[in-house]
Amino acid sequence: MGKKRVGALEKVDADLPNLQYKIRRDPKSYSEDFLNQYGQYQSQRDIFLASPTTATSTGIVSFRDLIDFVAHVADCFPEDTASFPSDLKTILTLHHASLESELREKIVGSLVLLRRKEIIDSAELLNTLFPILVATPSKTLRALLFQKILSDLRTSNSKSVNHRLNKTIQTALFNLLTSDRASAKGIWAVKITRELWKRQIWTDAKAVEIMKEAALADNEKVIGGGVRFFLGGDKEREELEDESSDEEAGIDIGKLKHQAGINKKSRKTKKSLEEAVKKVKKTEKKKNQPHPLNFSALHLLHDPQGFADTLFSKHLQNSKSKLNLEQKLLVLQLVSRLVGLHKLTVISLYSYFIKYLTPRQPSVTTFLACLAQATHSLVPPDALEPLVQKIANEFVSEASASEVASAGLNAIREICVRQPLAMNETLLQDLVMYRKSKDKGTVMAAKGLLSLYREVGADLLKKRDRGKTATMGLKSGNIKERRFGEEEVGGIEGLELLEEWKAEERKRKRAEKGLPELGSDESDEDEDGDEEETKGWENWDAESDASSDSGGWINVESDAEIEISDSEDEKPAVKKAKLDPLATKSKPESETPGNDEEKENADKDKAREQKISKLATTKILTPADLAKLQELRLQASVSKAMGKSNSKSQSQRLKELADRHADDPLTAEQIEGLSKLRKSTREEKIALAREGKGERGEHKSTQALRRQKKDAEGKSTTNKEKSRKKNFMMTLGKAKFKQKRSLTQTRRVLKGHIERSKRGGKRGNVGM
Repeated sequence: MGKKRVGALEKVDADLPNLQYKIRRDPKSYSEDFLNQYGQYQSQRDIFLASPTTATSTGIVSFRDLIDFVAHVADCFPEDTASFPSDLKTILTLHHASLESELREKIVGSLVLLRRKEIIDSAELLNTLFPILVATPSKTLRALLFQKILSDLRTSNSKSVNHRLNKTIQTALFNLLTSDRASAKGIWAVKITRELWKRQIWTDAKAVEIMKEAALADNEKVIGGGVRFFLGGDKEREELEDESSDEEAGIDIGKLKHQAGINKKSRKTKKSLEEAVKKVKKTEKKKNQPHPLNFSALHLLHDPQGFADTLFSKHLQNSKSKLNLEQKLLVLQLVSRLVGLHKLTVISLYSYFIKYLTPRQPSVTTFLACLAQATHSLVPPDALEPLVQKIANEFVSEASASEVASAGLNAIREICVRQPLAMNETLLQDLVMYRKSKDKGTVMAAKGLLSLYREVGADLLKKRDRGKTATMGLKSGNIKERRFGEEEVGGIEGLELLEEWKAEERKRKRAEKGLPELGSDESDEDEDGDEEETKGWENWDAESDASSDSGGWINVESDAEIEISDSEDEKPAVKKAKLDPLATKSKPESETPGNDEEKENADKDKAREQKISKLATTKILTPADLAKLQELRLQASVSKAMGKSNSKSQSQRLKELADRHADDPLTAEQIEGLSKLRKSTREEKIALAREGKGERGEHKSTQALRRQKKDAEGKSTTNKEKSRKKNFMMTLGKAKFKQKRSLTQTRRVLKGHIERSKRGGKRGNVGM
């Protein structure tokens, strides 16, 4: 041991890293050497604090090395270095503006190192760094401190959520914003909160309250940061997450591609399929979020009505507001999102739009999108009718440009999707006539408005415009006039799909048994239902988690059987009552006019019964049923996204139309719609044709260009291309054998080739 100590002492003064390494291995043997170096650090510290501005470059280098050395071995001598962290904090807090840049970075790095060694805690470190971040004029120091603060918060919340630290920092950020609303220092609270929200470290309502205060500040930069957070913070968070795999979404992409390519293979079908799958995966990912507090920032607001009122009155209605048009548009988008999402009532908002609804207004499509977004089913039609009339007068006329008319019609349609009562009969019939226009964008917009009112207000259309379905619905009474504030009764989503699938399966089984398609006896149907239910409960105990209350299913099932049997016993009597001809004939005519009200009530009850699924009222869904229901929902979602028609009730279609932009905002591009579908110029056509082909130095075939592109991407050649480049002597044997083959061998080879092509090659990847 003595020999080792002497060897180390020879390099102590010249080599601090060497001493640091040896102290880490054996602290007790080198305690005196450490105390000597720590004494030098203390003397250098006193000299520096006496005159920080007049320190020499050599003294600064020596002081910096000593700080680095002590920070690395401070955990080996905790008693001797008890005052070291407070020294560093004092130097950084008092002299951060005048410190040499490398020394300043070394002190910050040493404090972070002490936090990593748990000599100081996170709250102490962050309370030291955050005031300097807000106060320092140095860009490099601000960037360094911002990075260190974020990394420390991420580390502190990596294993489990550190509620105590988060609450301390959130309180500091909240106080920074509320203490001086006109100061630009609040932008750091916005940046830190937005970054931590994006990385899902802060996902609670306190973070949203901080950004709410930022949006209500008096400084333009702070307002912009707070408003942009509510408009795009959740999208940033989604983009940062890894894309889920195909298995996670539960979609067989190979099967879908195979189905899409049965009739006709085209680039458009392939693209629509990919977009449909992407959309469904995104929706399913939102439904199955693992984090219990992973809500949108707009849903976590404590008082959305008060927030929307304050934003509108402070930044938009206030004539003393310093915001420019672009910033006001951002605030307007946020207010309209809040009103539409939470169904708020801000009546003065709609009169605010009137002066901006002209084609000459800059960013007018954004104003139209905001107006549509701020509309919902509880907005009084009287507040919207003047706006719809103004849009029709200003935008939709024969003298207007095609892009203007298309944007106006699209805006009117988006408003009427959310509140159909905003339209009057005369104006609607006038707007629908634009489907005969020569411009494609205008035609599509007018047809969209027509198809909307065939579903939501067919009585406002002329008879020739109503269409077959709407006319039959009006005659039968299925389509009725909508009333203000009327809401549809909900149910289990997609249950009618399961009901249709069960009916088809029952038909198929009856056909296999040789029975007629529609059996008069209900006993067969009941037997099939009981058999399906028994199969549905098979392996439930094995598949389910070993929960303590799993035995409760048996009691529920037995109770349900009693209820189902009662309802089934009553069912034939109800049918006889409906179809009994003698009862209708023997009924006196005098009773008919007196019972009009009873008939109306009975018709309403029947309509209500038709809306409620029989499956929901008479059966308990088994685990197999729920799994099939999820599968059918996914298929229906993909079909809908690809534009395939599906049979849905009117209430479901209306709900889907109204909820289209509940999660995603309505954009100006969607208002513009197909107005950009104009004939391309020659230059645009040439640019489109050359896109992706690169610069051609000489003429090459398409095959050669593809090969060149593959080589540039680092892709390998096909087996066919490899066989062409193979040495002739290597292929000679195969060629000779091919000539000498018998007819039996040739037949076997050709048969094998046909079988391989049927199963999709050697790997058998059909439909992948």
